Amino acid sequence: MNAQKKVAFYTLGCKLNFSETSTIARSFQNEGFDRVEFEEKADIYVINTCSVTDNADKRFKSIVKNALKKNEDAFLIAIGCYAQLKPEELANVEGVDLVLGATEKFKVTDYINDLSKNDLGEVHSCEIGEADFYVGSYSFGDRTRAFLKVQDGCDYKCTYCTIPLARGISRSDTLENVLKNAEEISKKNIKEIVLTGVNIGDYGKGEFGNKKHEHTFYELVQALDEVDGIHRLRISSIEPNLLKDETIDFVSKSKTFVPHFHIPLQSGSDTLLKLMKRRYLRQVYTDRVTSIKEKMPNACIGVDVIVGFPGETDELFLETYNYLNELNISYLHVFTYSERPNTEAEHMEGVVPANVRKKRSKMLRGLSVKKRRAFYESQLNSEQTVLFESENKEGYIQGFTENYVKVKTPWNPSLVNTIHAVKLTEIDEDGLVRFDWMS
Repeated sequence: MNAQKKVAFYTLGCKLNFSETSTIARSFQNEGFDRVEFEEKADIYVINTCSVTDNADKRFKSIVKNALKKNEDAFLIAIGCYAQLKPEELANVEGVDLVLGATEKFKVTDYINDLSKNDLGEVHSCEIGEADFYVGSYSFGDRTRAFLKVQDGCDYKCTYCTIPLARGISRSDTLENVLKNAEEISKKNIKEIVLTGVNIGDYGKGEFGNKKHEHTFYELVQALDEVDGIHRLRISSIEPNLLKDETIDFVSKSKTFVPHFHIPLQSGSDTLLKLMKRRYLRQVYTDRVTSIKEKMPNACIGVDVIVGFPGETDELFLETYNYLNELNISYLHVFTYSERPNTEAEHMEGVVPANVRKKRSKMLRGLSVKKRRAFYESQLNSEQTVLFESENKEGYIQGFTENYVKVKTPWNPSLVNTIHAVKLTEIDEDGLVRFDWMS
C-alpha cells in the first residue's frame, strides 16, 4: 500500500527542526512512502512546527489550508514544539488529523495505519518530563549543507522562552554517534555540516542518560575536525557563556571549522539581561567578540537580539542600540518580543506597547543592514572560497564564503554543490557580492 502513497513535509523554525524533519522523512521512505515537495499533491502532509514567536503559531493555520487546497482528503500531521506545547489547540484546527508530541514524533509511522480523515485531530503527547532520551538526526538532500543535531533540550530558565517546555531537559548525542553521522554525511558528497541543537555549547550533558558531562563542546569540535571528507564545519547558535576561548582558538587554527559564529545577545542592557535570567552580562559578550576578532579578523559574527521585552524603556533600548552600533559584529537577527504562555515574562510589569516594539525592531533591522554592508565592504578584494547553493534565483546562482559572505553569479547548474576560489570585487544593488574567478 505505502509504495503508492506520497508524503510531503513543511518545516517551521530552526536548523534543529530541519535536521529532525529530514530524519523523520527518511523513516517514511524506509516504510515505502514516496517523498514529494510540499507544493505537490500528497497523501500525507507533515508540518514540523515552531513556537519561538507568536508569528510561528499563526503561520500554522495558513500552511494547513495550503496543503488541503492541494488535496482536501490528505492526512495532516502536526509535530514539533507547538505540537508539544499546545496539542489540543492544533488538533482543533480544521483538517488536522494527528498531533504528535516531543517523544512521539520520531515514531510517526507507527501512528498512521489508517489514513482516513478524522473529525477531530488525534493527540499523542507526552509530559515533557518524559522527553529525557536522545534521538540523533541530520539532514541531507534538502540543500547543499547538512544540519547535524548534536544536542537537544535546555536546562536554562530564560524568562521569555518556552523551549524547555517544548523540548525538555538538556541531553546530548554520544560522541561516537555524532562522529558516525558526520562520516555518513561526508560520504554523501555534502560539502558543509552545520552543528545544531537547542543549546549546543552544553554538549556532553546527558550523553549517556546522566546529568554530568561526559565530553565538552570543545572536545566535540576537536573530534569532528579529524573526520575525513568534510570540507567545512560551521557552528550554529552558541551561548556566549559557553563559547570558551579554547574553542575560539581552536577554530582559528582548524582545518575545517569556518570563521563564522552566531552568538545570542538578546539585550545590550545588563538590567534586561538580569530580568531575562540570561547567564552572562554584557562584558562577557564583549570579551567573546574581542577574542574572535583578535584571532580571526575576517570572522563573521551574527547576533540574536530581542526588542520590546518588559521593562525595556527608551533609555534601555538605546543602550542596546548604541552597544550594537559600536560592536564589531556582522549582522543581527531581530526578534520582536511576544508574550508566551507559561513563562515568567508573561506576567512582568513594564509592558512595551506593540507599536513601540515594531518601531524598535525596524531600527535594529536597519542597523543590521548597515552592519552587513560594512562587513561585506571589509571583505572586498579578498580571496575566498565559495560553496554554491542549488537554487536558480532569477537567473543567478548564490553561494557563501567560509565567513558567510553571500555571493552571486549568473546561473550555471554545473556550479551547484561545488567549491571555488574567488576574489570578491563589488557589492551589487541587491546587497550581494560579485566576484572574479581565481585561476
